[in-house]
Order: sequence, then C-alpha cells, then structure tokens
Amino acid sequence: MTTPTPSPAQDYLQKCRGLRDAALAQLPAINQAADFFAASILAGRMVHLFGSGHSRILVEEIWPRYGSFPGFNPIVELSLTFHNNVVGANGQRQAMFLENVTGLADRILRNFDLAPADSALIISSSGCNRVPIEIAEAFHRTGMKVVALISQQHSNASQSRDPRGKKLQDFAHLTLDTGAPVGDAMVHIPNLPTPVSPGSTVGGCLIVNALKAEIANRLTQAGHPPTVLTAANIVGQQQATQLFESAYDQHARNLAKLYENLGKSEPRE
Repeated sequence: MTTPTPSPAQDYLQKCRGLRDAALAQLPAINQAADFFAASILAGRMVHLFGSGHSRILVEEIWPRYGSFPGFNPIVELSLTFHNNVVGANGQRQAMFLENVTGLADRILRNFDLAPADSALIISSSGCNRVPIEIAEAFHRTGMKVVALISQQHSNASQSRDPRGKKLQDFAHLTLDTGAPVGDAMVHIPNLPTPVSPGSTVGGCLIVNALKAEIANRLTQAGHPPTVLTAANIVGQQQATQLFESAYDQHARNLAKLYENLGKSEPRE
C-alpha cells in the first residue's frame, strides 16, 4: 500500500512538529536564558527585546499581551518593521535598506540608560543584518547578558552584511534556534520552484513562550510573582482591569530607570 502524499497544509503542520522537537531539545539553553532574564527582573532592571523586520512579531509576543508580565523593554523601530505599505512612502525597500545602515543601532540605544544588570534578547532569523548585530554588540559591551534567537541553519547558510563578517551570535552569551530551515519557508509545492510558508515565527513563538513560563516560575519561587495580563473570562472584569493597570504602572516605573541617569558620564552598576 502506498502512503498518500500529504497535502501542503499537512506537510506544513508536520514540519511544525519538528520545530517543537527542536525547541524541546534546547531546554537546557532555555533554562539558562531564563536565569539571565529572571535575575535582571529581580534586580529591578529590564530585559531588552529587539527585532527588526518580521522579528518584531516575537518581540510583541513577549510583552505586552495576555499571559505576559512586566520586566521587558520592547524596542521596535517602525522604520525597520512597518511593512503594511509594501511600496511607496514607508515601504519595504526602505526598511530592508535601513536595517543594514551602520550606526543606526547606536542612535537607537542612545535613548536608554543601560546597565550591566540588564539583559537582552535579540531576534534575527539570519543573524546577518547590521542593525541587530550592532545592537547586540552594544549590549554586550555594556556588560549585560545577551541571548540571540536565530534560525541556525539559515544563519549558517547566509552571508553577514557586517563588513567584519560578524553575525549576531558572535556577540551573544547564548544562542537559541527557531529550528527553521535555510530560507525559512518549509513547504514545496509541485510545479512551484520556490517554497512557501515560513517556520521561524512558529519556532520562535515556541521558544519565547517557553522562556516566559520559566521566568514566571523563577520570579514566583523567589517570592516576587509577576503581575500577569489576564483575560476577564478567567478572573472577572474587575480583577482583569486591575491586573492590566497594575502591570502597566509597573512597566512605567521600570522604564523610568532607563531614563533617570541618561547622559551622565559615571558608569552604571
């Protein structure tokens, strides 16, 4: 009996099981990253999140949304991530150009008073664009723990846009892998020469939500359970509103620390 050929949708979903298996295989690294990030939050500092292009999706997956909590600083530059117009003003060509402009990373980070007690998660499927690389390099130079989230196979097959040949993972203390293949797209259609349906977002979401669960567990065990954004149909409308307001207020207080010493010359501790 011949095995029926899976439909394109079945093929994609089966490959997503592989992304899950790849995430499970990285549990030790996920736990190490959770240690870094929980330590920053418990110290009253923040975990900086950065992604250009479609990697911004994973930044927004972490905070703020249901099932998430304060402690994260999502750095999302619209000039690098706004894809809706595609062409014309604010189009995709400009965004793809800007994410390889040397020096833009320093201009972005000039807005924040960084400290070694902070930590960072930098997301880039290829790990080869200049802005994410330079963001990671600047964070690393500050002394904080830096975690890279890339698609390892895709990155290995890609050429860095950095003139030194550096990649994002070169400035990370720890590298996590979305599990996506070279080129990201995972499904081959008969008579279509190029594959469709990327996997890095699915694999990345598995990784970052696993991280979120481990961080929440560490904060709770340390006696500082996080204030989690929770739906009204779970806790009731009054409690849900209170949780949202409290979480947003806490985020504002955390964020204020990133501005209070901005521009002062003395080193941060």
